[in-house]
Amino acid sequence: MIVSSNAFAASPWHGPEEALILGNDEVHVWRAALDHRPSQIDSLLDTLAEDEQQRAGRFYFPIDRERFIVARAVLREILGFYLNRAARSVSFCYGPFAKPALAWESTGNTIHFNMSHSHGVALYAFTRGREIGIDLEFIREDLEVEQLAGRFFSQREIATLRALPVALRKYAFFLCWTRKEAYIKARGEGLSLPLDEFDVSLIPGEPAALLGTQTDPNEALRWSLQELSPGPGFVSALAVEGHGWSLYCWQCPQPLRSAG
Repeated sequence: MIVSSNAFAASPWHGPEEALILGNDEVHVWRAALDHRPSQIDSLLDTLAEDEQQRAGRFYFPIDRERFIVARAVLREILGFYLNRAARSVSFCYGPFAKPALAWESTGNTIHFNMSHSHGVALYAFTRGREIGIDLEFIREDLEVEQLAGRFFSQREIATLRALPVALRKYAFFLCWTRKEAYIKARGEGLSLPLDEFDVSLIPGEPAALLGTQTDPNEALRWSLQELSPGPGFVSALAVEGHGWSLYCWQCPQPLRSAG
């Protein structure tokens, strides 16, 4: 399924084509379920690198461990599709703030990717030669969103949120949060980039956008923000460097090739 970068709405997620190619000026987003049978998880664990297996072993709760294993295995599997490699052979390196990248690629056409998961669902974003970030959040009803907004959002965003009808504020909060998270993940700087030093759109129904930053008046022109519709109860956003790209959305098949 292809959708223009400025017109993505609640569209179905389809299974991938057999000969899947990540073209230039394309962004592919994959959706995957992270809850698998124990036998599948054991098989997927074998596709992970030693450091990933060690990290999996440090989770206290079994469900967190299992979802981490599946999430990383799915990432490897999808990259394997694009690179025509076995999932186990994919190697990662990490930036100063732990953003992963492919270890052996350094050309201008390098595959860039990012992932996010919440409540047993994961989204993965891929493109070539552009920085990219994605965030996925499950809408929690127990959050005091106005209090959190006061701590983390910019003054412009706080004022916009408070001007909305009460019934829309929780949803608007998550629109804002996912867009801010996607942007800082695309930048690869983690929380060293304060959330209150840039503004994003958050009014439901209006296009996602980076409205401005305190440090560089031209920064907003470099980025495209896109709202995604991953499913009921979830909010998601995508941040992509540059413009003029097209978006494809895929549903990850089950079982994965690596699960046998």
